Amino acid sequence: MKIIGLVCSPRTGGNTEILVEEALAAARDKGAQTELVRVADKQILPCNACNGCSDDGQCVIEDDMQEIYQRLEASDGIIFGTPVYFINVSAQAKAIMDRTYALYQKRKLRGKVAAAAVAVRRVGAGQVLALMCTWFTVHQMITVGGCIGYGLEKGAVREGTGAGPRSTALGEAKSIGKAVVDMIYRTTK
Repeated sequence: MKIIGLVCSPRTGGNTEILVEEALAAARDKGAQTELVRVADKQILPCNACNGCSDDGQCVIEDDMQEIYQRLEASDGIIFGTPVYFINVSAQAKAIMDRTYALYQKRKLRGKVAAAAVAVRRVGAGQVLALMCTWFTVHQMITVGGCIGYGLEKGAVREGTGAGPRSTALGEAKSIGKAVVDMIYRTTK
């Protein structure tokens, strides 16, 4: 079982990465093989709406997204992490979401188990989580929800709250890591 964690933050070691790492650690504890992919150091161009992917599901843009396509397709589960930037996903997350239109053409993400990890300072987490879950649904992935981690400064999610009553950000991250593994087991029996 392979689970990929995408960190769609422009900075490394930040709250998004901490949440995704915690989720992946929980997945490893349950026996999954995991891989963390940081997009901060990758060149991912926006979709140019050329529709070149419509016939074969292959994007014609040659950049680092080609590597991410391979990792997404090879995975059984995806933990997609994004910070909230101005009440939306980060530009890096949006570029990846748009570029997966190529995978949508042949339903290459169908049946993969997915969860979102959302890092936020103050507002916008609920609508970003809803957007992520909608994106998972459009790709016909199996959604197990997400986690929200509140923190004002880099690293603050380690002590920050989650979205639920009396929950912590790291506790919620662990929960989604376990939920992804559990759902993969359920759907492959």
